[in-house]
Amino acid sequence: MHRWAAAVLVLAAAPAAAQSGDAERGRALAERHCAKCHAIAPGRTGPEPAVPSFMRMAADPEQTRGSLRQFITLPHYEMEPQTLTSAEIDDVIAYILSLRR
Repeated sequence: MHRWAAAVLVLAAAPAAAQSGDAERGRALAERHCAKCHAIAPGRTGPEPAVPSFMRMAADPEQTRGSLRQFITLPHYEMEPQTLTSAEIDDVIAYILSLRR
């Protein structure tokens, strides 16, 4: 019984770990793909005042991994179509959420 329970816990944790992303890679990706419109780091202002900064998104307690993924993948404002892979999007999300600390 304990082996079965342990297997369930490992399998349940796998999707969460796979979606956690890497914040350092996310920052590098954000610098290349997002910074032309968004302020991506504390103390910076973005070139487009109407576009939310990453700090503002991170500070919003209603922002979740799912809502951030939707924000990144669905067209909004004048945002160019995204060419990021799913793993890269996870990295950018991890970076945004790291700004909460």
